[in-house]
Parts: sequence; structure tokens; C-alpha cells
Amino acid sequence: MNSELVIDVKAEEIVIALLREKKLVELTKEKTSMQFAVGDIYLGKVKKIMPGLNAAFVNVGYEKDAFLHYLDLSPQFHSLDSYIKQCIARKGMPVSKLKLEPEIDKVGKIADILTVGQWVAVQVAKEPISTKGPRLTSELSIAGRNLVLMPFSEKVSVSQKIKSIEERKRLKRVIESIRPKNYGVIVRTVAEGKAAAVFDSELKELVERFETAFKHIRDIEPPKLILGEIDRTSAILRDILNPSFENIYVNDITLSKEIKHFLSTIAPEKQDIVKYVSPEIPILDHFGVDKQIKSSLGKTVSFKNGAYLIIEHTEAFHVIDVNSGNRTKLGDDQETNALEVNLAAAEEVARQLQLRDMGGIIVIDFIDMQLAENRQKLFEKMKTCMEIDRAKHTILPLSKFGLM
Repeated sequence: MNSELVIDVKAEEIVIALLREKKLVELTKEKTSMQFAVGDIYLGKVKKIMPGLNAAFVNVGYEKDAFLHYLDLSPQFHSLDSYIKQCIARKGMPVSKLKLEPEIDKVGKIADILTVGQWVAVQVAKEPISTKGPRLTSELSIAGRNLVLMPFSEKVSVSQKIKSIEERKRLKRVIESIRPKNYGVIVRTVAEGKAAAVFDSELKELVERFETAFKHIRDIEPPKLILGEIDRTSAILRDILNPSFENIYVNDITLSKEIKHFLSTIAPEKQDIVKYVSPEIPILDHFGVDKQIKSSLGKTVSFKNGAYLIIEHTEAFHVIDVNSGNRTKLGDDQETNALEVNLAAAEEVARQLQLRDMGGIIVIDFIDMQLAENRQKLFEKMKTCMEIDRAKHTILPLSKFGLM
């Protein structure tokens, strides 16, 4: 499945469009002035302890104090706190030289862990929305192309999406042999089949990023950003880049060079797929993205031979209705026609969920089918279509009313 990325850089925002087989499947808009993005690590100061909520409000520099619940504290919080104090005392130190402290209780009180005025290292888990400040976690992690680094942990885990038991064992064995002391590692799905040298190089780079960020905290006054997540463009590349990528089109010369440099670190053979497009050319229109946005993001979405979806949003959940429209075929019985429309609808629904970034409960009203085998075919088709969606999801079989 061929994939392309079209990146439109404007003064106020960057628009990133992901195309698969020339069809728009993901659209991201990133404000160029955006702060407090998921993954950013801040040195904050505890402003208020809320025993009733078992949570604390932390000043990380946002207009509203950020929220940190006890359940979002890292089990290794005392080790993290000890590391911060030692970095302040001696201007940084390797995590491998730290003596890990006992884990905190799974069920405990935040007032026993934090005090007002305390400095804490926290990571943005949820961006600020409306009147709410960011949601925080103190379980720090740094994501790379193949691995996620977890400071102050000793655990190695492998993505459940890697099905081969032998490969899972191999990956765990390799990482255990090269893992730096006091660092845990999560092995990502794209690591399947990769050599130990690739992991060793990436681990060293991630460890250096983390320890360099903490080296200078004695010279700063919280609240302060100490380690920013890479920009959204690079994050998307890091997460989705695979051999099917054919082109990355970008209309900003600086960003095109940055992406080439980023690719040189994770996939050197892919540098030539980055293509600079003159800003004088309306890039989204040139590659048909604007047209697809207009036709794909309305309430009614046509998808095949007159069939269409109606997409409604309520407070409780999202509803998608599948309609055959005026689609008729001589010689086809109603059951065959319903199956054909439903299978095509499954592909379009999967695309719409990713494109619109829809979450929560989603109910799809497919066209009624009488045969159990056809309902099973539709269920399997939906699961297959959703496999490429990186968002975690659960799909239930059709109910007796034809709802999924």
C-alpha cells in the first residue's frame, strides 16, 4: 500500500496530510506557536495538594495549573525525585549511577508523596483544552523509532502486535543484553526483524537526549520545558514510516532539510523521497488534498456507486448510518447487494475514523443482512480495515439489530 505525505507550511500552522493509494486517511493541523504538546517534559512546581481528589496541581508555565493524579505518578517516583536532587547538586549525572529507591504504593495518598513548592519532573499526557490545563504523568518516557526508553525502570516489554513468539523472545533477549542500567525499554512493532546494532545505536541516542536535558536543571528556575517532544511532522514520520512510503512533499525549504536529516538517522535509504515544492504552488490543491477534505469531512460522505454514509455526533457517542442510495444492479439479490455495499462501507468507515480522529463509542448501522456468514464476513472485513489505525480500538460483532 503506497503512502505519501503532503506538508503545507503556513505562517500560523502546519498542515500534514497522509495519503494511502492517493486517498486522504489522516489530516493533522499543528499551530506553529503550539506549546504543551503530548510528550513534552517539564520541570514544574507543586502549587496545591488536593487530598479529596488524591491529586495535585502543578505549575508548568501554562495559564492554568496542570493536573497530576496519584495514579499518574510513576511507581519509581522516589527514584526520579532523588535523581532531580542529585542533578541539582552536581550538575547532572548518569542514571546508571543512581541507586533506585523502593516503588511507591499502588494505592496511596498524594499528600504522602508531594509537598507544596516541590520541584517535579512531569510529562504532558494530555494537551490543555478549553478551561482545563494539561494532564500530567511523572512516568517519563522518550519514544524513538524502534524503542521507547523508560528511565528508572528495569522492565523490558515487547509490542503485542509482534505475533511470532520466537521473534518476541529474540527481541527481549537482545534488548536485555544491551539495555543500560536503570533504564526500562518498550520494543515497538516496527522493531520486528531489526538487528542488535540498530537498537544499540538508538538506545545510546535516547539515553543521551534524556541525560543531557537533566544536566542543566540546576541552572533553571521552574516552571521550565526541559525536553520537548520532536515536532508533529517528525513524530508522524517516526511512527508511520515504512517501506511503502514513496514520497514526502513539503513547501518549506528549511523543513524539507530537517526531515531529510531526521530520515538520515532512522532510514538513510529514504532521504531521496523528500521532495521540495515551491511555495508558489498551492500544495494541498496540487495533490488533490483540498478537494478530498471538502468531500470527506461533511455530514454525508459518498463512497461507491451512489452509496453513502451519514455521520452524526451526539454527546454520548458517534453514529454512522450506511445507505445504499439509488444503487441497483440487475441480477443481484438484496442480500448480495447489501453485503457488497457493507464491505465497501467498512473501508470508508475505517478511513473516516482515522481522518476525523474520532474517539469514544462509535455505532455503525449497516444495511441488514440475513445470513450469519455474511455478517461474519463484514465483521472480519472491519477488523482488517482497522488494522492500519494506530489508535487503540475494540470492535464488537454485529448485534441482532445490525449494529456494530
